[in-house]
Amino acid sequence: MQFKLFDDQSQLRLPQHLMQYTPGFINGEEAAELLSLFLRTVPWEQHKVIKYEKEVVTPRLCAWYGPRPIRENDVRTPRPMTPELESLRQRIMVATGTRFDGVLLNYYRDGNDSVAWHADKDTIPGVKTDIASVSLGQVRNFDFRSKDNHSQRYTIALEHGSLLLMKADLQKCWEHRIAKSTTPMTARINLTFRKTHVQ
Repeated sequence: MQFKLFDDQSQLRLPQHLMQYTPGFINGEEAAELLSLFLRTVPWEQHKVIKYEKEVVTPRLCAWYGPRPIRENDVRTPRPMTPELESLRQRIMVATGTRFDGVLLNYYRDGNDSVAWHADKDTIPGVKTDIASVSLGQVRNFDFRSKDNHSQRYTIALEHGSLLLMKADLQKCWEHRIAKSTTPMTARINLTFRKTHVQ
């Protein structure tokens, strides 16, 4: 499959069956207030994972809010939705037409924080679902590539206050990452709203 992210007028063109991008979903002032609030109040956690048969510390902080663990045997502590997160959840469900019941927050403190190439694991066993991703703070590049052909690789700069809807087929056939950066970076929080049970 071949497609362009930019046409001749440099306008963003995304494959609609894979994702939809909405810049300015949250206005700048509100997005800045939410960023400040979450930085101060979220009980951030950092975990160790096994990678290439070695135990490593994840290069970012996270927090999970939802009615149950994000998936079976997950180490993240489930927490009840705050009013601010619930308000965002309602707005995103209206905008996307998809019902979400939990949200994973990732805090990238600077350019050294990252997430390696991956496809999001199932939150419902054996079922790929849509994921709605809100970005607050520092603009970071979101790279994605075909699992079958790594030369098919593209980048979107995720802007402050933007919403990216990643559709189920993106997780089936593509990997994505936030790479480390040698350019100085400030704080970024990414909120990924997810579905944890069939409704």
